[in-house]
Amino acid sequence: MTAKIDVVRPGIFTTVQDLGRPGLAAIGVGRSGAADRGSLRLANRLVGNPEDNAALECVLGGLVLRFSAPTTVAVTGAPCPIAVGGRAFGSNSPIPVGPGDELVLGTASQGLRCYVAVRGGVDVAPVLGSRATDTLGKLGPPVLSAGMTLPVGHRVSPHPGVDLAPCAPVADEPVLRVTVGPRASWFVPGALSTLLTSAFVATADVDRVGVRLEGPELSRARDGELPPEAAVPGALQVPPSGQPILFLADHPVTGGYPVIAVVEEADLDVAAQVRPGQRIRFRLVNGSDGSNRLRHSRGPRPAK
Repeated sequence: MTAKIDVVRPGIFTTVQDLGRPGLAAIGVGRSGAADRGSLRLANRLVGNPEDNAALECVLGGLVLRFSAPTTVAVTGAPCPIAVGGRAFGSNSPIPVGPGDELVLGTASQGLRCYVAVRGGVDVAPVLGSRATDTLGKLGPPVLSAGMTLPVGHRVSPHPGVDLAPCAPVADEPVLRVTVGPRASWFVPGALSTLLTSAFVATADVDRVGVRLEGPELSRARDGELPPEAAVPGALQVPPSGQPILFLADHPVTGGYPVIAVVEEADLDVAAQVRPGQRIRFRLVNGSDGSNRLRHSRGPRPAK
């Protein structure tokens, strides 16, 4: 009999995620997958799964699951209270679960996204090679709702033989490393400096597509339209308001606003844990002032 998970309470917003659908942007399909990829990988390793097994991504906790068979689970990412069968457990550890036990996540105290892995993986049907829910592209399984049942797979690796994985705490005011973007020359000379010397606040407009930020205006030097061009995770796209939008996992594959800078891939996990009202800062990679790249980042002239 195949083990299953019953969703008793789905929390604010919970989706199935793996490492996504890389390599399909040419046909209009974004990578998607876990917003905090490091936390998903860690959760899988803790229960003895391959790192790319599907798990659950839960915003701010509040998730309650019931298991039909004995297994092992792990919760990583944003720290939150965890209980299984009425007993308290810690994050970043393998947790034994008995048949009929409920896993209950409280509200995350820091960060935004929790990850729940179960040994064997969440075995929903793959779409284009991935079990990830792409909220923008409308691909993959639906967002979790109460009463839903999730099958558990059998794709496992040896147990890791650890009780706890030490993890750095969630930063109160994270600093994200950036490189100069391909359209930095579309902005006034001081715009990049403003980005690098100011704090920006995450607004309430935060989802898997991106984070809309609020701070000093990043003024443009050029008018006119920018033809849509390829977009990547971490792109800081700036609409006419001058307030940047940081693209995350479910970002569109093309964008029409100029990109002043791009967050390093290694820092996207940190960006994925930024919650509304939190301040963030940006730092240019290698401490360069970006002047050489600015001279070589001249975009097309604006339309007449």
